[in-house]
Amino acid sequence: MNGILIIAHAPLAHALRLCALHVFPDCGREVLALDVQPNAPPEETLAAARIALSQLDAPQALVLTDVFGATPCNVAQKLVDGLHTRLVTGVNLPMLLRSVSYRHEALEALVARALAGGTQGIMQAAVTAPQNQPRKNHDQERYDHQQ
Repeated sequence: MNGILIIAHAPLAHALRLCALHVFPDCGREVLALDVQPNAPPEETLAAARIALSQLDAPQALVLTDVFGATPCNVAQKLVDGLHTRLVTGVNLPMLLRSVSYRHEALEALVARALAGGTQGIMQAAVTAPQNQPRKNHDQERYDHQQ
């Protein structure tokens, strides 16, 4: 089983972890969060991240951060080794939930699942449900016989 460490600007990391626990109440030992506080020195954040990573109940870990190039990501880049730990940035809730769902898979497969969950979870939704949208008259006449 892989561990998941979320490193993000405060309070996003802990909020995402709480959402994951809401859906997967049994993931508490494998999913940890580190909120990066404003004006916190990167060295202190890196030290806290190392402690959090060591507390994960897993031999391998996926580290998720919010924004590429920001402090949480920069810290995580110093934390991961590419072998036992991997880093994915741009964390969102669909990405996290997909990662938690498949945390038992190999780390490389978990990275792919995280990326797919993150991108597939982003879409434009209709303002109203399709069944509530008015149909055009010519569509109605053409397709009424098929209903």
